Amino acid sequence: MNDIDGGTGRAAPRKRADARRNERTLLDAAAAVFVTSGVEAPIRDIAARAGVGVATIYRHFPTRADLIIAVYRHQIEACVEAGPVLLESSPSPHAALGRWINLFVDFLVTKHGLAAVLQSDEAGFHQLHAYFLDRLLPVCARLVAAAAAAGEIRQDLEAYELMRGVGNLCIGAESDPRYDARRLVGLLIDGLRVPR
Repeated sequence: MNDIDGGTGRAAPRKRADARRNERTLLDAAAAVFVTSGVEAPIRDIAARAGVGVATIYRHFPTRADLIIAVYRHQIEACVEAGPVLLESSPSPHAALGRWINLFVDFLVTKHGLAAVLQSDEAGFHQLHAYFLDRLLPVCARLVAAAAAAGEIRQDLEAYELMRGVGNLCIGAESDPRYDARRLVGLLIDGLRVPR
């Protein structure tokens, strides 16, 4: 399905498979650098990790905000796609939930820098947040429901509460080397288990 091209009414051409693959490589590299170095990491670090020149990054993403927003959306979609795969391939629904939450934590570390980049575009930030909830909440809800139905976790847990709690545990993790958000999130996920 093609998108409509900015006001012309004609369908915009789909990107070639190799162009989509190249863009995914750039976004994966940027996400990895953002997780380790923050969203203000030098573009040359992202280019080096992706194995491309700096000009290639700027050709695809003219501004840092464009790159960060693209990474944000890319990571949301990766989390969305991972949910069903993890549920199918993990030894239990609780294990799938834990693995998915780990991906979500990686995403949140990147997301914390987004607000600073979008300070001048409050409407854009709210639009991205709505996109985040619309895409991720159903996936988390499915994982929570599967773990609850299997009798592995409490029946009264809401996906929104879990996502909000995990998000709160991740605040400040990128700026305090003594704080291990992933460890605390792991304790939270372990604590959801129904005692046997």
